[in-house]
Amino acid sequence: MTAFTRRNFLRTSIIGGVAATCIKPFDTLAAFGKQGQYDARIALTTGDNRADMAFRALQPLSKEIAQAIGGRRVILKPNNVSINIPLTSTHVDTLEGILEFLKSIGKTGNTIIAESAANGPTLEGFKNYGYFRLADKYVVKLVDLDQDQIDIVHVFDEKDFRPHAVRVSHMMLDPDSFIVSVARMKTHDRVLATLSLKNIIVGSPIKDPGFTFSASSKKGAKSDKALMHGSGFRGINYNLYAMSSQLHPHLALIDGFEGMEGNGPNDGTPVEHRVCVAGLDWLAADRVAIELMGIDFANVGYLNFCSQTGAGIADLNKIQIIGETINNHKKSYKLSDNFKDQLIWMDPVSQNLVKPQYPNFPISYT
Repeated sequence: MTAFTRRNFLRTSIIGGVAATCIKPFDTLAAFGKQGQYDARIALTTGDNRADMAFRALQPLSKEIAQAIGGRRVILKPNNVSINIPLTSTHVDTLEGILEFLKSIGKTGNTIIAESAANGPTLEGFKNYGYFRLADKYVVKLVDLDQDQIDIVHVFDEKDFRPHAVRVSHMMLDPDSFIVSVARMKTHDRVLATLSLKNIIVGSPIKDPGFTFSASSKKGAKSDKALMHGSGFRGINYNLYAMSSQLHPHLALIDGFEGMEGNGPNDGTPVEHRVCVAGLDWLAADRVAIELMGIDFANVGYLNFCSQTGAGIADLNKIQIIGETINNHKKSYKLSDNFKDQLIWMDPVSQNLVKPQYPNFPISYT
């Protein structure tokens, strides 16, 4: 974002407010009866500026968002897989658009940008991506979750079918935190796609100081993010589903200005998409993003599990799309090279599963 001022935001807000009253949802009201038949509202915007797109996506939901936040502190959780590869991580302009929106509704008094970067020091990544300028411009703190107080949760592991203790940031579990997942549209080498829910669940486990995925990693340092992945394609899908009741966004914003396809979340290639999705129902937001990416929702295990158990709305017929229409902005994202292997979550469990089934299980932690 080069030249984007609050005046631009306010002008956009006024125009967007008028436009929102004139735009029909993706599935027209005439086709599905009264507006009350929808169970979730998701905003979809497009444009040439990330900050503007994020601001406009949130603006039609301002009353509901302000009410949902109440007196809680607001945690903006970016998705920073790498501390030095911009395509893997949340763009600073997207965060700025959200902060400007929060300022417009009077909710920046207790706001934090918090992350546990997957590979490397979190605050170094914040510096590399320009996040510190946000602290100079807004009332916002930058926090490394690896330095936060911890709680313990237990997850499943395919290697031994036993629960394993995972250290998780207390802040992310605290009921006084209003969690905003600021994700990026990316394909994934374990669960087909990584969006708002996975950003929260896999970003919450902490790592020891000095941990990296390289030979320079500090001796003895470990990352509990590995445990959350369950040692297999079944394990990670189940853990994401099982943890969703404790760790989930209260507000999802998914930046698809430039997505990632192929061997994400680390080694994929860029997709110019120019979309942004936002909503208070994280599952509905992820469902819309999956559709925009041209991915068959039936193949995404953890989101199907969450849908089957009522964690949110995944039926497009029950989601009101505010703004743009999905069909006008679909792309067909190339999936990871191993996407067929990932679909093993659909198959019945066999006796072979007691053996290490995935000796080359890929390493990618958000």
